[in-house]
Amino acid sequence: MSERADDILGGHRIGPKAGGPAKALVVLLHGYGADGQDLAGLAHPLGQAVPHAAFRAPNAPEPCRVNPMGRQWFPIPWIDGASEQEMSTSFAASLALLYRFLDAAMAEEGVSAGETALVGFSQGTMMSLYAGPRRSGGVAGIVGFSGRLVGGETLAEEAKAKPPVLLVHGDRDEVLPVACLEEARAGLAGAGFDVSAHVSPGTPHGIAPDGLGLARGFLARYLPMAAAPTE
Repeated sequence: MSERADDILGGHRIGPKAGGPAKALVVLLHGYGADGQDLAGLAHPLGQAVPHAAFRAPNAPEPCRVNPMGRQWFPIPWIDGASEQEMSTSFAASLALLYRFLDAAMAEEGVSAGETALVGFSQGTMMSLYAGPRRSGGVAGIVGFSGRLVGGETLAEEAKAKPPVLLVHGDRDEVLPVACLEEARAGLAGAGFDVSAHVSPGTPHGIAPDGLGLARGFLARYLPMAAAPTE
């Protein structure tokens, strides 16, 4: 029997806004101390642009060390006191689970990698930017909100695919400084990725309407099989 996505990371599935079978898949990866429910609400505004897409919002595999009610993809030493080795080991384990989840979710929805996009927030952006390019077959595109690029020094040689990327960051982010946006953009562009970046003015560590609008346009462009018809 094939492995079920819900048995790997759980979380939430939101079916296509238009009803019927999915023509694409959008996977929402939450940040440190949150869970899948935290981003599941994005399925409504994003689904307006891709009404034939199913959305999955998995839970990170570990309880968060500083918020037991939330989850984490890996510990963060300067926040929770974990060692660098603990962070590295946890990251590798979560990456393996995420790959399994993506394979299972694509199979269940009946879509291909070219019909699947990743949308991450904060630590979920770190996972998206690392996993998407290194996954065999890649993905159709990646949207990263308020995050940073992990493993940029090895990206060019380790990338198995180079999906387009949209990066969005608030200029008043108190958790991850807006400078992380330019670092990520430069790292991705230097590795040969088609990357666009946008700074949301007056925005702290969160997702503002302007960034959400750009994400809708990005998904409609790179998941055209699921997009709403144009006038």
